[in-house]
Amino acid sequence: MNIFRLTGDLSHLAAIIILLLKIWKSRSCAGISGKSQVLFALVFTTRYLDLLTSFISLYNTTMKVIYIGCSYATVYLIYMKLKATYDGNHDTFRVEFLIVPVGGLAFLVNHDFSPLEILWTFSIYLESVAILPQLFMISKTGEAETITTHYLFFLGLYRALYLINWIWRFYFEGFFDMIAIVAGVVQTILYCDFFYLYVTKGEALWKPTYQPRSAARGNHVHVSTRDAPMDRHLIPIGR
Repeated sequence: MNIFRLTGDLSHLAAIIILLLKIWKSRSCAGISGKSQVLFALVFTTRYLDLLTSFISLYNTTMKVIYIGCSYATVYLIYMKLKATYDGNHDTFRVEFLIVPVGGLAFLVNHDFSPLEILWTFSIYLESVAILPQLFMISKTGEAETITTHYLFFLGLYRALYLINWIWRFYFEGFFDMIAIVAGVVQTILYCDFFYLYVTKGEALWKPTYQPRSAARGNHVHVSTRDAPMDRHLIPIGR
């Protein structure tokens, strides 16, 4: 395992822990998109069905179980235990516009037309756009809590590190997975504007809210539809 894949895994894990700690310590789900978290839970569930059929390594299995458990714990906190604090009025992204096209694409473009492979491919495609409801929610409200920006930053960092990991593996191992790479590039593009703001507007990190450039100009952002470890057999998200 190269350093880029390992740090990518750890960045993804950090994002998940940051979000859970934020919810648990504040006893509030304010500013968090429940729809994005449901999509991530669906991503991990469909990707890690191979836990029932094969064992790769203790690290691989442990990370998969952590991702699945944390995703469902987050969904439980948002929709059940702390439901009164969930801002459903602003979490209005139409997730069916993501799930249906992604499902169709997974049937049409995959490595092998088998149930587990189609579900794995579906999870790769879905993860690339699962953050859209959260970004849409931020654009709609014009602000985000500092802790939420940290969560998004580490998710974006995880994806950026995985892109470097794929370049490394292509040159040193001959590994190339077009589906995972294209989906990863799409996901990274979705984080680019947020990444720019996070790095250049450092003062926002120490304030209670974060305001995107477009919101600061008084405009609403219309987010258009455009993997956690994702390599297929050696890493947690990628199987």
